[in-house]
Amino acid sequence: MVDPDSLRATSEAYDAVAPTYAQLFRHTLRDSPLDRAILGVFAEAVRESGDGQVADLGCGPGHVTAHLDGLGLAAFGVDASAAMIELARQAHPDLRFAVGSMAALDIADGALDGVLSRWSIIHIPPQELPVVLAEFHRVLAPGGHLLVGFSATDDPSHPTQVFDHTVAPAYRWSPDHLAALLRGSGLAEVARTVREPQPTDRRQFREIHLLARKASTEAA
Repeated sequence: MVDPDSLRATSEAYDAVAPTYAQLFRHTLRDSPLDRAILGVFAEAVRESGDGQVADLGCGPGHVTAHLDGLGLAAFGVDASAAMIELARQAHPDLRFAVGSMAALDIADGALDGVLSRWSIIHIPPQELPVVLAEFHRVLAPGGHLLVGFSATDDPSHPTQVFDHTVAPAYRWSPDHLAALLRGSGLAEVARTVREPQPTDRRQFREIHLLARKASTEAA
């Protein structure tokens, strides 16, 4: 179970900075060909496994959801911050956005071909992350794909590290440890990418994307 007080504190913190956050990050994909390429691979994997139904979990102001829509996916966004969802709806009125928790999604079992979680699990306390990963597994159809983005720990021997996030308490993860948690939730790693910190980055963290897949019915 995810602590409701922790979830509320995080959502309220993002409510307070939503306009500033949306302005700051609105051009991140435009300025990052690597991120666009990673999302493109994810989109191809999703289309191969189904009709392209994708939830962008922790969608913020919706710019990544809109990018997925532009890649031909039936994408919608979910975020715990009501202020972020309102901004997403204003910016992308043709797309669907809803306030919700990653730990208790209002989505039917096996309804999705893809789940995207970019820098949203970082606010989940480590002891609660298996609950969230189990929810990702529940809503994915057999053969569906998960793409999760996060910041890596400095020391691979440490599963998690707390870091000073501007908005809310946050955690970095050992990629191997997170991959093991995914396997324990029934999601097998397919691929991973590592972006090394650049001199202009405010935080000198490695950025990781893990692509994982839920077993198909035939393989189960």
